[in-house]
Amino acid sequence: MNKRDLVNAVSEELGSKKTATEAVNAVLDAIQRSVARGEKVAITGFGVFEKTDRPARVARNPATGEQIRVKATSVPRFRPGADFKAAVSGGKAPARRRR
Repeated sequence: MNKRDLVNAVSEELGSKKTATEAVNAVLDAIQRSVARGEKVAITGFGVFEKTDRPARVARNPATGEQIRVKATSVPRFRPGADFKAAVSGGKAPARRRR
């Protein structure tokens, strides 16, 4: 599923493709901005998005064997929640919320 498929799935629930596009974009933008600021975004039953720091290290070019310095960097990380894990592993799917 890509972003377009997600918008289509949400629009089936909301009835409006424009509203679904705005909703999906707003949620993704909010998560991205928060994680970029170093904040943890926890969505109960779904998972946690957070920023993780990777230290600088020395790597090796596999073709030449030459050592290369890799700078420290920050990367996003996602840890799935218990309900998400259960749904993926074939366990009980979470109940749908009613509007």
